[in-house]
Amino acid sequence: MSRPGQGVMVPVPGLGFPPQNVARVVVWEWLNEHSRWRPYTATVCHHIESVLKEDSRGSVVLGQVDAQLVPYIIDLQSMHQFRQDTGTMRPVRRNFYDPSSAPGKGIVWEWESDGGAWTAYDMDICITIQNAYEKQHPWLDLSSLGFCYLIYFNSMSQMNRQTRRRRRLRRRLDLAYPLTVGTIPKSQSWPVGASSGQPCSCQQCLLVNSTRAASNAILASQRRKVPLAAPPSGGPPGTLAVRPSATFASAALWAAPTTGPTEPTPASGVPPRSPSAPSSAPTPGQNNLNRPGPQRTTTVSARASIPPGVPALPVKNLNGTGPVHPALAGMTGILLCAAGLPVCLTRAPKPILHPPPVSKSDVKPVPGVPGVCRKTKKKHLKKSKNPEDVVRRYMQKVKNPPDEDCTICMERLVTASGYEGVLRHKGVRPELVGRLGRCGHMYHLLCLVAMYSNGNKDGSLQCPTCKAIYGEKTGTQPPGKMEFHLIPHSLPGFADTQTIRIVYDIPTGIQGPEHPNPGKKFTARGFPRHCYLPNNEKGRKVLRLLITAWERRLIFTIGTSNTTGESDTVVWNEIHHKTEFGSNLTGHGYPDASYLDNVLAELTAQGVSEAPAKA
Repeated sequence: MSRPGQGVMVPVPGLGFPPQNVARVVVWEWLNEHSRWRPYTATVCHHIESVLKEDSRGSVVLGQVDAQLVPYIIDLQSMHQFRQDTGTMRPVRRNFYDPSSAPGKGIVWEWESDGGAWTAYDMDICITIQNAYEKQHPWLDLSSLGFCYLIYFNSMSQMNRQTRRRRRLRRRLDLAYPLTVGTIPKSQSWPVGASSGQPCSCQQCLLVNSTRAASNAILASQRRKVPLAAPPSGGPPGTLAVRPSATFASAALWAAPTTGPTEPTPASGVPPRSPSAPSSAPTPGQNNLNRPGPQRTTTVSARASIPPGVPALPVKNLNGTGPVHPALAGMTGILLCAAGLPVCLTRAPKPILHPPPVSKSDVKPVPGVPGVCRKTKKKHLKKSKNPEDVVRRYMQKVKNPPDEDCTICMERLVTASGYEGVLRHKGVRPELVGRLGRCGHMYHLLCLVAMYSNGNKDGSLQCPTCKAIYGEKTGTQPPGKMEFHLIPHSLPGFADTQTIRIVYDIPTGIQGPEHPNPGKKFTARGFPRHCYLPNNEKGRKVLRLLITAWERRLIFTIGTSNTTGESDTVVWNEIHHKTEFGSNLTGHGYPDASYLDNVLAELTAQGVSEAPAKA
């Protein structure tokens, strides 16, 4: 069906707190490792809301409404999601949207991955797509949301501007998200304080967390119509200079047209664009600097030039991937423009991912670390006889339990377990209560048996409340090889030390019984993966612990990639690695003064430390 009207490039409206006593749709969301808030399904959100009404400081067992979320629990007091089998914690938040938007109507927009699975868009993107669809726009440009994609409603497809690859998308009608009326509390994300789950403070996470808000604010301020003029001569190629007047009243883009004069901007501020050739024409008045070079709609063959004395700001800083904080880069340009000073936006430098070539004779073993390689095969760790034996090993029976909640089933400890009738274990009565030896937290014995049965079943147990680990925790990392050695090059910030290079290599294979889909093939993208540590005392300590984590199968796991959306693939498992050797443009490199301390804390949280574990 033909959809009349012009395509649009729609900005995301600000999602502030709703006014008091106004109906709003509630969407619960969790934060992934790329600092994007991913929505739970409407069914899960209804379940969370019902638990929230009964006890706003309790816990929500997600597996009660979604079989795929059996390992997950949400702690409403700290606003974190906890995965019982791996110990992974992620912030959650309660967000609010207009009832007339996509979540209020139960409309979900999804894209198809390589494996044929359908993945829902983030909620703000879903709302933006639905708004354009309802207005019968033929296409939608997602670049203002930080994505290099075009949506075509006629063919129901998504196209990558850089690769020109298309994917199918679909509009699905689902259950509407819960509606709340009355005084609405403020949303929560991370709690404040060191004891309540403060987010990671490493350079990598801080950079990622600041990217989206800063880039959206900068892009919004730059989406103004500007007349085009001829460029001055004498500057280097590959640049775009901006010199507005001191009053913001006018601005000039020094850019040379490819052929003929520049077409005027339509009154709407959005030029018509053919769906068959979406990126062949420039878009005047629209900021495209955050895209990679081949996608920028400058259409300049005779490159622009830079006048003498014009300060240069890397373009890549504007979307948060440069070494300068994105807000600082953008605001500097805005302030210089306000003062009538010329500003030049240049191409950003490329990250240095690998060191210079190293001969075999220059590669040396790491001092104090035996060997240069570790291999893992199929799961070989000895399992306990049954879940009841494991739980009883770490529990002490409580004859007179207090009248408080069991944070696993949310029933009172003085009553029977909520898993009564769901699980039946000989000798485990549903009213039995036990106390964990070290931390002292109390639960129904049957609840701990259920939690252990849903996990890796490796003989270890992790307290759902304080995350204390009992026994030796292992993961679900597939078979592979880890190599480590010294190379005669230095990392930024460690000029006087050589570098420890770690090489992880995992081949594709078949999932085992401990994986999400036993018997199904899994992929392993991007291997071998190279990581780097400084060759100092703390760097060697981190290496020794990473070797232990590798042998316990904790470095990687099998899941869904948040970058590509591909399912049944090998992904990192919550232990940060530095994969950028000679720069820190992506946030995964050096210098980073707090990285070694942060990764040691992450390893400790996984039960990996040099001190022997105590039961």
